[in-house]
Amino acid sequence: MGSLALSRVAAQDPAPTITDEVARLARQELAPLASAIDAGSVYPGEFLRRLGKTGAWSSHVPQEGPADLRWAIQSMAALGEVCGATAFMAWCQNTLVWYVANSTNVKLAARFGNCFSSGRALGGTGLSNPMKSFFGIERLKLKGRKVDGGYVVRGALPWVSNLGPDHYFGTIFERDDDGTGGEPGSTVMFLADCSDPAITLTPCKPFLAMDGTGTYSVQFRDVFVPDELILAEPAAPFVKRIRAGFILLQTGMGLGLMRDCINIMDEVHAPLGHVNRYLPQQPVQFRELHAEFEKEAMTLASDPYNADDSYWRRVVALRLRIGDASVAVAHAAMLHCGARGYLMSHRAQRRLREAYFVAIVTPATKQLRKMLADG
Repeated sequence: MGSLALSRVAAQDPAPTITDEVARLARQELAPLASAIDAGSVYPGEFLRRLGKTGAWSSHVPQEGPADLRWAIQSMAALGEVCGATAFMAWCQNTLVWYVANSTNVKLAARFGNCFSSGRALGGTGLSNPMKSFFGIERLKLKGRKVDGGYVVRGALPWVSNLGPDHYFGTIFERDDDGTGGEPGSTVMFLADCSDPAITLTPCKPFLAMDGTGTYSVQFRDVFVPDELILAEPAAPFVKRIRAGFILLQTGMGLGLMRDCINIMDEVHAPLGHVNRYLPQQPVQFRELHAEFEKEAMTLASDPYNADDSYWRRVVALRLRIGDASVAVAHAAMLHCGARGYLMSHRAQRRLREAYFVAIVTPATKQLRKMLADG
């Protein structure tokens, strides 16, 4: 596995040890599971909990105000070098921790903060539909009405990942309080408890890749959401605060995948370099891109609460470029491998299928371009 570029800033800082331990576990324990996770026969719940014990889900928790996402991104990159599906589930878990860490609901933070950041409980994020709605692409699919002590929520989300019957996830509903003195049209962000009998998880149809990610369609049938599970009300200012972190944490998936695709091209250089040199895209070009992306990601990730518009545009632009480059480098790796990469037993074809996910997971390439165009 290639070394990561982030400098070791201080001997007493435990974060380098966390990143190195995640990389070791990825090589030794995750690598043998990668094909089964991709095929959907394994959901690596125990491995994800094991990562929590190393501190993988807690390095980005804000400390007395500031937050630093660099080590979380590096850990996800280490996972992504081995398995794109697990890097994605790591993003789901890290994002759930990010939501709780930024909530002003003291009771919620006390109950779930350490629970999620330690990996004792797992979960994900149901913000695909809300993120699209905030940028004018979709309408919110969940509706909620105020009742004593909380809300009653109904609706359905088509895809939410890193879930199971004892998992949690964060999502948003639109208030629909006709005639009750509420505020119709305002939004509320909350934690959904998958063990609630009024919540139904339905497995999705098989995906092109990454089928072992615990991805379900989620139906809410008049689910009571107590005030203790409200992350933010109204949701919009909260989303603006956490949105840079939400997107920056995704860069770990792409950076890890890019690194392994470069490794694949290097691995076939000895037997095929004499003919691969005629291909227009070479590993040296992608190594330069990877270094550029990682440097920018580390700079942006050290200041995730930056409210400047120029900072936000840099975050969106970086995420767009990493998505495009992930597809390009995986395509190049397939061409460098030739027929051997076309075998189901070779990871090059898996990396290509995973790369398309990096480009289409919310915010997808087309949404990122819209966001930049809209200013």
